[in-house]
Amino acid sequence: MEENKTSVLSNGLIWFGAGVSMSEILTGTYFAPLGIKTGLFAILIGHIIGGILLFLAGYLGAKTRNNAMETVAVSFGRKGNLPFSVLNILQLAGWLAILNYDGALAANGIFSVGAGVWCAVIGILLLLWVLVGLKRLEKINMVAMTALFLMTLVLCFVIVTRGNFGTLFNGSSANKDALTFGAAIELSAAMPLSWIPVISDYTSNSTKPVKATVVSTIVYCLVSCWMYLIGMSAAIGMGTSDIAQISLRAGLGVVGLLIILFSTVTTNFLAAHSAGVSGEVIGESFSKHINGKYLSVLVVLLGTIAAILYPMDNIEDFLYLINSVFAPMIAVMIADFFFNKKRSVTKEWDWTNLIVWLIGLSLYRVLMHVDIVIGYTLPDIVITAVLCVIVHRILPKNRLDKAL
Repeated sequence: MEENKTSVLSNGLIWFGAGVSMSEILTGTYFAPLGIKTGLFAILIGHIIGGILLFLAGYLGAKTRNNAMETVAVSFGRKGNLPFSVLNILQLAGWLAILNYDGALAANGIFSVGAGVWCAVIGILLLLWVLVGLKRLEKINMVAMTALFLMTLVLCFVIVTRGNFGTLFNGSSANKDALTFGAAIELSAAMPLSWIPVISDYTSNSTKPVKATVVSTIVYCLVSCWMYLIGMSAAIGMGTSDIAQISLRAGLGVVGLLIILFSTVTTNFLAAHSAGVSGEVIGESFSKHINGKYLSVLVVLLGTIAAILYPMDNIEDFLYLINSVFAPMIAVMIADFFFNKKRSVTKEWDWTNLIVWLIGLSLYRVLMHVDIVIGYTLPDIVITAVLCVIVHRILPKNRLDKAL
């Protein structure tokens, strides 16, 4: 992939583009049953939890100058990061397909030529974005993000001025029992958590990696909260979560279409690019060369085909699956870096940490069946991190690794 360093501004623009997406808006609509005040509170708490973890993931990469999966190798081993690299490519391909599908449906609601056609259009635009490359996108991104920012402001104005203002601030659009507060926090934390295995691919390649991590995290979380709020406000105030319908009612056909296309492509670029970076890491583990750009192109093609062929209307289970895999992973990495003082790869497979991660994953799936007011991620992170520290204190000479 590109070796040229990117600026702090460039990283901020990249993560602005990641935050503006149809899937974030659609996820925000799930919060409508809570009402605007409680829903907004849940969105903020969830993003604070997820944002702190996202920052720490980027910070580890920034301090070591490693990309995301190289950073994972410090805790799990030179080959121990392979499961996470594969899972990361799969989840990124899944995200790409979901975002393409959502964007195509919304675009087709404005100009009905067939959702499959719009999937293909979005896929082609994304291929062009990938082929241009990360470094060369800086100026293009600046123009695209400025336009996207202005168009999104117009969308917000429409929702507030043409929606039911009284309902928006005093009520909700559905049964309040449809979503618990804890589940809402979890859905809010899910989006920043989904980018944990990605952020270091960008911040580690910056001229000022730590500053880039701070800016990237703040920009993404603020924009993501904004997208959630747009979705929730639209569902409550306008009685619909369909961005295409909102755009049509407001007479924003072309503007609405551009929002949909730009936001889908800019978000999917991160997924495609990082899938390529993870592929390169897999190749390095086996002393093989994998061209990251070619893998990015392949992921774009597969994701576009999947978006055309399969319905992807509900992503809650997908978000929870991502959380259950990557929340305990970052917990182990945080414990290793700050408490166990691990700074470099020392073994092929770190079985101790892999077992701790597996326990954390299992714990998350168990906690999903318990209604916890602060969600499942925070308790799972804390317990997994503490377990990692304790295990390494009890087994200072890696006896478990030797036994396995």
